[in-house]
Amino acid sequence: MTDVWQSAMDHAVAVARKAGQVVREAVGSVQSEAVMLKSSSIDLVTQTDQKVEKLIIHSLQEKFPTHCFIGEESVAAGEACVLSDSPTWIIDPIDGTTNFVHSFPFVAICIGFSVNKQVELGVVYSCLQDEMYTARRGKGAFCNGRPLQVSQQQDIRKSIIATEFGSNRDPSTMDKVFSSLRKVVSIPVHGVRGAGSAAINMCLVASGRVEAYYETGIHVWDIAAGSVIVSEAGGVLLDVEGGPLDLMSRRVLAANNRSIADQLVKEIDAFNLQRDDEPAS
Repeated sequence: MTDVWQSAMDHAVAVARKAGQVVREAVGSVQSEAVMLKSSSIDLVTQTDQKVEKLIIHSLQEKFPTHCFIGEESVAAGEACVLSDSPTWIIDPIDGTTNFVHSFPFVAICIGFSVNKQVELGVVYSCLQDEMYTARRGKGAFCNGRPLQVSQQQDIRKSIIATEFGSNRDPSTMDKVFSSLRKVVSIPVHGVRGAGSAAINMCLVASGRVEAYYETGIHVWDIAAGSVIVSEAGGVLLDVEGGPLDLMSRRVLAANNRSIADQLVKEIDAFNLQRDDEPAS
C-alpha cells in the first residue's frame, strides 16, 4: 500500500506543477478573461479555474480510473459533493481566485486524497511563489522537500493568527465574523493576517509562520489537502467550537498546539452555514 500512496503522491505533485504553469501563464492576462460569479458578487470563478480543474481530473482519471472525485467547479456546475469511503480526490483548481484575478501573489493548486473519509495525502502548490507543500499521513510534511514543523510558541499573546472574512456578506454573518476578530485581536495577539487562500493559510500554520488559522465559510476542497499537511507538521485540527474537524462542515480551526486552539475557541462566535454534503436549497 505504501507504494500505491507514493505513486499517488508523485502523480499529484506532477499534475499540480502542470496546473501551476497554466495559472502562472494566465495571471498577466486574467483581466481579459470572463470573470464569472457563483454564490455572490465576490465569489469569483474564471475560465482558468475551469481549465485547470479539467486538466487535473483528466490526468488523475487516466492514472486512477476507479477513483471518485470532488472538484470545486464540478460541484458548482451541479455535481453532488459526496465524500464516501471510496478513494476520492478532492480538488480546488485555484484556491484564491480573487487573488488570481487581482494578481495578488497567494494562489494555490490543492489536491487531497481520502480513503474511508480520512485524508491520506495532500498537495498544496503555491504556484506564484513556487512553494510545493506535500504530506502523506504518517510520513511528515514538506515544502519543496524541506521538513515542516509548526511553531513552538505556547503564548497566544505572542502569536499571529490567520483568518478570512469569507464570501457571505449577510450583515448578521459579518457581525459574528467581526465580533470574533475583535475578541481575537483584543487578547491581544501579535497580529492577524490572511493570505486570501485557506490552503495557504493552513500551510503557514504548518510551516510555523503563523500559530493558528480559523474560518467559517470554507469548503472541503479548500482544506482537505491542507489538513494533512498541518497534522503531519505537528499541528492540531478542530472545529471552531472545539470538537473534531468535520471536512464537510465549512468550519475549520488549525493551530500549532491544543492550548492555543482552545483559547481561540473561547473567542470565536460560531455559526453554521449550509454544509457541503447538503443538497443546494
